[in-house]
Amino acid sequence: MTGPTVQGPIVKGWCPGALRPMMSGDGLVVRVRPFGGRLTGGQLAGIAALSQAHGNGLVDLSNRANVQLRGVREAAHGALVAGLRDLGCVDGDVGAEARRNVMVSPFWEAGDGTQAVYTALVDGLADGPELPRKFGFSVDLSVGNTLALAPADIRVERHADGILVRGEGFTTGALAANAAEAAGLAVTLARWFLGTGHVVDGRGRMAGLWADLTPAARQARLPRAFQAAVAVPARSVRPQPGVVAQGTMVGFAFGQVTADMIAALAPFGAWRITPWRMALLEGAAPALPGLIVRAEDAMLRVVACTGAPGCPQALAPTRDLAAGLAAHVPPGATLHVSGCAKGCAHPGVADYTLVATHNGFAPLRRARAGDMGDGAHSAAELMKTPSLLFGKTHAPFL
Repeated sequence: MTGPTVQGPIVKGWCPGALRPMMSGDGLVVRVRPFGGRLTGGQLAGIAALSQAHGNGLVDLSNRANVQLRGVREAAHGALVAGLRDLGCVDGDVGAEARRNVMVSPFWEAGDGTQAVYTALVDGLADGPELPRKFGFSVDLSVGNTLALAPADIRVERHADGILVRGEGFTTGALAANAAEAAGLAVTLARWFLGTGHVVDGRGRMAGLWADLTPAARQARLPRAFQAAVAVPARSVRPQPGVVAQGTMVGFAFGQVTADMIAALAPFGAWRITPWRMALLEGAAPALPGLIVRAEDAMLRVVACTGAPGCPQALAPTRDLAAGLAAHVPPGATLHVSGCAKGCAHPGVADYTLVATHNGFAPLRRARAGDMGDGAHSAAELMKTPSLLFGKTHAPFL
């Protein structure tokens, strides 16, 4: 075992879009933000065909409930965007695309107000000011409040007395009587945030606003409409694959799905894209190799970024190692394998973490990728002796 050497990762501070893609190690990453969080069967079939024609046939489901076409050739970007536009999957311009950073709970029901809030919010943001590049909204009027586990800066949530609008990290908020009022309050809160001086070089997140103040002091600085003490919905557990009221929640290893798989699933119903790198299929899921439909599947216990060579910042491949160790991760725990210290695939604390360095993978427990361990092991060593990470030798958790 040798001491770790970590390359300082480059933080770009923005996310790709369809109109503003990001270059990666395998070509352009083109991110599609589904309108209303939903892709029809026809749109899915079209995206699959475009991925094969202009990319490498791999599509990622992001933790912001988007789909990302990978390996897109620069010369083919224009044709890809034209195809996406024909499918109704892109905005009119880059500015509109950037402002429409709105997640929708996949568990919405017709008439529950979710889609009405989404539409009103997108309309309200259309002529709004430029927000920080990663600033986003979540709309979740479902009973479970599942989006509380997903990244957002302004949350629109179900409440016993109406619709609650609040900033991330705040235990107070404003109550709205209908979708239009809720959307208006969310836009008002976003405009107020811009005036706090917290945005620097296009970056700024609601959770970091006055984090050093007591809850009471933070509340006193909010706009008056948002100072009311309300019962914030409790966070629910992370959804798992399986049958749900709206269809079937399906997963894919590392949240990556092939174009062939998308094409095969398209006839079985529309997808509601989730921030958990899964899709809610509006129908029954067919039996297809590689499709995760059981909560007990060991591949759900591992998270890994693209790794090398797909990401230019990654210092080593990640996914073969993660897949090889999946069966050794205790049920209920998570292993995060990161190609660098940024930890893009899992920004929070994981039960077990491996961070690629120039000397191997640094093992960590109950830590983030940015934390650094005392040594490093090669991927081959970890595969041969999982106890280097997990502790005492044990049989795989099948």
